[in-house]
Amino acid sequence: MNRVPTIATAATLSAIGGLHVAWGRGSTVPFPSREELNDTVIGRPATPSPTACYAVAVLLLAAGGLVAGLPKPQSLIRRTGVIVVASTLAARAALGFTGRTDLIAAGSVSERFRTMDRRLFAPLCAALSIGAFASLTTGARSSRSPHRAE
Repeated sequence: MNRVPTIATAATLSAIGGLHVAWGRGSTVPFPSREELNDTVIGRPATPSPTACYAVAVLLLAAGGLVAGLPKPQSLIRRTGVIVVASTLAARAALGFTGRTDLIAAGSVSERFRTMDRRLFAPLCAALSIGAFASLTTGARSSRSPHRAE
C-alpha cells in the first residue's frame, strides 16, 4: 500500500491553507510586495480581506484533514467530503486551463495571473484532485487489518 500520494496531497492542501493564514495576517510571502502577490495569485489589484483569506484557509485545512483520513477513513462524511474536495479542485483546474478562472473569482484577469494559472495553479489543482480521489482507495486499503487471515 502506497500512502505517499495521500500524504503529499493532504500536506500540500494544509500548507496552502497555512499560506492563506499568513496572507490574512498581512504577509506577502513568497512575494516581495502586496502588488506582486495580488497580480500573481489574485489577478487583480484588490487585496482580499483577512476574513476571506481565513475562510479559504479553513476550507483548505479541512480538505487536507479529509484527504488525510479524518474523521475516519471509511466514514460517509469523510468520503463525501473528499469527493466534494476532489470535484472542486478538478473544476478549478478546468477553469484555469481554459483561462476562465474569472467565472469563480471575478476580476482575476491580469496577464501574469492567467499565465501562472495555466502553468502552475491549474496543474496543481488537477494533481491535488487526483490525489484526493486516490485517497479514497488508500483509505479503504488502510482500514483493513494487515494481519487478517487469507
